[in-house]
Order: sequence, then structure tokens, then C-alpha cells
Amino acid sequence: MSLLEITNLNLAMRSYEGETQILHGIDLKIERGEIWGMVGETGSGKSLTGLSISRLIPAATGRYLAGSIRFEGTDVLNATEREMRKLRGRKIGMIFQDPTTNLNPAFRIGTQLVDVALHAAEHDPSVLGLSGNASRRERRRAARRVAIEMLGKVGISDPIERIDAYPHQFSGGMRQRMLIAMAMIGKPDLLIADEPTTALDVSVQAQILKLIHQLVLERDIGVLMITHNLGVVAQLCSHVAVMYRGRILETGPVRTVLKQPSHAYTRALLAAIPTVHTKRGELRGIGDIMAEAG
Repeated sequence: MSLLEITNLNLAMRSYEGETQILHGIDLKIERGEIWGMVGETGSGKSLTGLSISRLIPAATGRYLAGSIRFEGTDVLNATEREMRKLRGRKIGMIFQDPTTNLNPAFRIGTQLVDVALHAAEHDPSVLGLSGNASRRERRRAARRVAIEMLGKVGISDPIERIDAYPHQFSGGMRQRMLIAMAMIGKPDLLIADEPTTALDVSVQAQILKLIHQLVLERDIGVLMITHNLGVVAQLCSHVAVMYRGRILETGPVRTVLKQPSHAYTRALLAAIPTVHTKRGELRGIGDIMAEAG
């Protein structure tokens, strides 16, 4: 049984102008130990695919037309909200794209981490290393210890002092590490990372990618890395799925897809990457490259 299996997923989104189909027959399978990169232009449906796995798309705006998402055999699309709350954070962790908007500036770092740990412990007390009959005070103390330990694991120096800081006292890279800590504190089996290195300089980006790779090696989890950066995919991922206009056009091992792409769009993505030899005015858009390819 696969860790995650998406079959023929079709999603439509509603707006004031009507309903439009966004995802068209998405098929994807992720096993433990695999790091999948999902690449494509902005608006291709990458983030919506990631949000669908945790069923975080509001029912008021999204409607699944067909298909299924199975996580360790559980039918996500037909699960109750109570069942989904047991999966989110505990079994499925998610690193959101922008730490500025996904961290509450009014609460200390420790408060936010402790709340996540306590939520995960509601469904699995072993997250805190306690038995199910532990008192509320014992759970909060244990949650703080786990939060401090997790901050240290993601590379935050002096975690005992830093845990009482506010998000604005962290740098961009530290806030991104904070989101990784929040996603990993429940010890998930699947990690969905939505553009986790956006707006970070290359040195911090390398540290974040190394951290995710270490987590995979240590815990044998599966990862879905959503990105538009093929360099990140080449550096971190074992497999890649190329998306365009709500469809997956090509999948396979990273080396195979990047060295011998079979689809014209994948070739266009690779050809649009500038090199040290690209002269001023020579950089071409994806549309131009695909038009030339016929």
C-alpha cells in the first residue's frame, strides 16, 4: 500500500463569474523515503493539489468532480472532519509558502509550537512521550520540552531562549525553520512543502533543503515539494511531476526527466533557465520556445 495515492483527481473552483475546472485528472503516487518535486508555472495547480491532500480547500469554493486521494488507505475526500483532524498535523504535515502570513505576530513562538504539539497529542499522546491519563499541566510542560527540542533540530540556536521570542524577532530563514518545526512536531508520515525556500537567499535555501533531506533519512517519510525552481528539484528530489494548466504532463525519476524530458513543455521549462553563457536579450519565454517546437 502506497503512502499517498492520488487517482484521476478533478477539482473545480467557484467564483462570482461561475465555476471553472482547475485540476484535470491528477495521478500521483508517493512512497516512504521518496521526495517528489512538483514543478510548473504559477497558476498550474500545484498548491491546490497540495491543499487537496489535507482537504484544506473550502467546500464553499471548491468541488471535487471525480477522483480519489488515499493516504495510507484512508479515503481523504470522503473522510469526516473529525477523521481529517486526526490526519492534519499528526499524519500529514504542511509547510506553507509564506511564514509572514502563516505565523501569528501576536503570539510567541513557543505558544504557537505548544498549541500544535497539544493538538497532535490529542490523537496520539506518544507525541509528548506521555500516557493518555497525564494531567493538563504535565501535557503543557511536555509540549514545551518537545517545542524546544524541535527548534534545536531545525537549527535554531539557543532554543530555550528563542522559544519566548515573537515572530518579528526572527529572520526570514528562522521563520521558515519555525514553519518546518510546526509541520514536523506531530511526527507526520507525509510532509507537503509549498515553496519552502521562497524569498530566501541561496545559503539559507541550501540549509532548508538539507534539513528536509535529513528529516526524510531519519524518519523515512514521504515528501511533496511544490516549487517552480528546477534547481531545487535537481538538488533535493528523487522524483518529479511536471504540471501545466491543471494537468500532470510528465513524471519520473529526477535524472531521467531532467536529462531526457519526453514532453515539449518540460523541454521548454529547461530551455528557459538562464545559464552563465546566456547573453543579454537571449533569454526566451516558455511560450516562445513551445511555439518554435510546434
